[in-house]
Amino acid sequence: MIWPFERGSHLADIVSTARRSEMMSRIRGKGTRPELIVRGLAHRLGYRFRLHVKKLPGSPDLVFPGRKTALFVHGCFWHRHQGCPYCYVPKSNIQFWREKFKKNVVRDQRVQAGLEGMGWRVAVIWECETADPEGLRRRLKELLGRK
Repeated sequence: MIWPFERGSHLADIVSTARRSEMMSRIRGKGTRPELIVRGLAHRLGYRFRLHVKKLPGSPDLVFPGRKTALFVHGCFWHRHQGCPYCYVPKSNIQFWREKFKKNVVRDQRVQAGLEGMGWRVAVIWECETADPEGLRRRLKELLGRK
């Protein structure tokens, strides 16, 4: 199988390995800017949700219990958004990154299957989608129904 990230473009790293490691260690899994954008818009649209429900597989970013919908806000780089310019493979330590990305994709698939097996609808909002407020508004209404 050819993974999507194996076909992507490669960019040269412009910082040292130590600096890159420090930068990567500061990346959060919760409360990211894209997640806050989605949360804010969903709330303004009148949708009510719970955050990071640990009892569900993968602790979805937003959970809409009444709609039985779990929503993940995925970073394009980490979760491999195919065709997105943010979905690239770093030029250094390529094998490490390929393995890391492969594990992330497999975990995402396993989590989605687990939630669907429990009767939940699963949706993903990609980081790059949060740059278009009107498109994001339409997408949320489409996923969650009109209010």
